[in-house]
Amino acid sequence: MPGMNDQPEYDPVFIHSRREAIVIIGLWAAAMVWTLSWCASTGYVDGQDVPTIWGMPSWICWGIAAPWLVVDVVAIALCLFFIRDDDLGEANEEADVAEDVRRRHEGEGERDA
Repeated sequence: MPGMNDQPEYDPVFIHSRREAIVIIGLWAAAMVWTLSWCASTGYVDGQDVPTIWGMPSWICWGIAAPWLVVDVVAIALCLFFIRDDDLGEANEEADVAEDVRRRHEGEGERDA
């Protein structure tokens, strides 16, 4: 009898998917923390002189545009080099469709009787 503390054997596709989801959620959370903290600390400047970068207020450039671009580059790199294309097995779509059609025809025959 297996012990109560034995870890279940997870499918490799599940393990890869969970790891990829954790990385993506971590990337999103880091960008959110950066954006909220930067914009909250520099976006509410008293006075009329607001520094600009390329015509945007600097807090928008460094608090929104910069993390957006960084997250885009990191996400593309993750898609190209980190996320795996796992083998899901062979699909038996034709057999499933044939079985579904057979069940529907049997159901129609029962209703007519």
